[in-house]
Amino acid sequence: MMIANDQAATVFDRDTALSRVGGDVDLLREIGVLFLQEYPPAVSELRTAVTERDPKRIERKAHSLKGSVSTFGAGPAFQAALTLETQGRSGDLTQVETNLQDFEFSLARLCAEIQNLLAE
Repeated sequence: MMIANDQAATVFDRDTALSRVGGDVDLLREIGVLFLQEYPPAVSELRTAVTERDPKRIERKAHSLKGSVSTFGAGPAFQAALTLETQGRSGDLTQVETNLQDFEFSLARLCAEIQNLLAE
């Protein structure tokens, strides 16, 4: 069951996510399963890009992940990915490691909410 508080709503906005799939809960679950399978390698590639301080790869990977999390109305994860994407685009990698940690934290919270959806 979805937790009905403001904090959970910002992590995973069920209404937004459902509106993006035409109200089809089963389709949303399928997308959730795919996301849970596909995000780990993408995050790993982003981590490598940050470690190697490669702004173009940071921008590309963060942009891709931003699109994926937006499906779920995931405000914090979306904002964190946008920050990383912007850093990659500008080439200013100040605090990029901290921003990656913020993204990974918000992503972990989103994944927990997706797991809750799948368990319903």
